[in-house]
Amino acid sequence: MKRIFRPRCLDCGEPYSKERWRIGIMYCLDCGDVRAKEKKFTIAIPFNKGAYQYIHNPEDLCFTNPKRTT
Repeated sequence: MKRIFRPRCLDCGEPYSKERWRIGIMYCLDCGDVRAKEKKFTIAIPFNKGAYQYIHNPEDLCFTNPKRTT
């Protein structure tokens, strides 16, 4: 007897499509959407040989370019 493989979401345990599993996604659409909307941050090096800067507001990146003209 052949078993049918159905991947299950790591968050809620519901089955989701094999296509998502094949490309390495381990969450259903609903849980994946929630995870994608979680707060993100980035680290930037705004100046040559400068220290790493924690950027929590993406608009701050606009003011870190030393060669900007406006």
